[in-house]
Amino acid sequence: MANPRPFSRYEFMIAWRYLRARRAEGGVSVMTWISLIGIALGVMALIATLAVRSGFRAEFVDTILGANAHSTLYLPPSQIRNELTEEVYTVAGVIEDYAEVAARVAALPGVLRADPVVRGQVMASAGDRSGVAEVYGLSAEDLAAIPRVADPATGYGDITAFGEGVAVGAGMARELGLGVGDRVQLISPQGAQTPFGVTPRVGSYKVVYVFSAGRYDIDRTRIYMPLEEAQSYFNREGAVDEIQVFAAAPEAIDALTPALLEALPGSMVWTWRDASGAFLSALDIEDDVMFVILSVLVLIASMNITSGLIMLVKNKGRDIGILRTIGLTEGAVLRVFFLCGAFTGVLGTLAGVVLGVALALNVDSIMAGVNYLSGGGAWDPSVRGIYRLPAELRGIDIARAVGLSLTLSFIVTIFPARRAARMNPVEALRYE
Repeated sequence: MANPRPFSRYEFMIAWRYLRARRAEGGVSVMTWISLIGIALGVMALIATLAVRSGFRAEFVDTILGANAHSTLYLPPSQIRNELTEEVYTVAGVIEDYAEVAARVAALPGVLRADPVVRGQVMASAGDRSGVAEVYGLSAEDLAAIPRVADPATGYGDITAFGEGVAVGAGMARELGLGVGDRVQLISPQGAQTPFGVTPRVGSYKVVYVFSAGRYDIDRTRIYMPLEEAQSYFNREGAVDEIQVFAAAPEAIDALTPALLEALPGSMVWTWRDASGAFLSALDIEDDVMFVILSVLVLIASMNITSGLIMLVKNKGRDIGILRTIGLTEGAVLRVFFLCGAFTGVLGTLAGVVLGVALALNVDSIMAGVNYLSGGGAWDPSVRGIYRLPAELRGIDIARAVGLSLTLSFIVTIFPARRAARMNPVEALRYE
């Protein structure tokens, strides 16, 4: 008579009855529950952590691409010698034929638009408050095309009146006590050249729009000024500092670099990856480290399955002897006790997935509650750069957590299951 195929129905039935057995009947229901809860909590923590890390990276990249250029084209500084004094001065590189350069860049395949920009740092003040600001001079059309800045859901004021004043970040407006209609004073150290030296340039501008880009460092330092006014204020008449390029595929921005360099001979390129690559690499490394650490927690929880199965094998020695006597092979006994551990791992993993998904979907609300109860100290935007704790559930992260949990659960059951399979039925029944 042929042996039944592996993992037959009776093997599942025996394994399930052993798991459901009460302690008085030789079961280990308490240990089973401990193992199941431990695995569920480990998988929940792993899924929630991976979702938060993915959400944090996605939010960070979205704020970069939504408020900053994908690539910047600029000329390097040059040196000028004074014929009278023989002194050498270093001057910033400027682009004089910027309209033509911007048109050539915008015509390149994969480029959405190219914006001429004047940039400079100033001290901004209003009343008795002051702070450092970074001014971007650009046209009203270019400002309206920046997604994170021109978003009516987060900004207030009249962005169409940009030609009459400046747009200020929400963080700077809050620190300086500015609102729409107020005036902000900008002081630049690079002003007019006089016989007595360079005098600071001071200008007063009306705030017509307040924006929130979603990044604390941007909202706290950035001011947008009309291009013509910025050219006059920073002594850039007829020139700009750089051409900001926005691509259709920001993730593949490096492929555009050769074409950008050809559009402006002698120029240099600075992409968003160059600006934030180190931080994104650190996030990737942190993701890997967190996965390894939480994998150890899942392994520790899975080890409870081994303890429970060892106790189960010891308590079921008589049953094992009887099963072997009536014809069960070593392989069948091994599969029965393997299924006991596998059931616990599968149920714990399923419970962990449900809890982890629920936690990831509500992590922002939970963090908001914790932040409220702690008086606002649990989430500091000035440290983390963004205003909320995001979470992004990805199928690959859930699959990694499930695969890890099931693999560890199956592996740790092999040793006690083999021990049960190798038990001598004569020895098991000798004292019965």
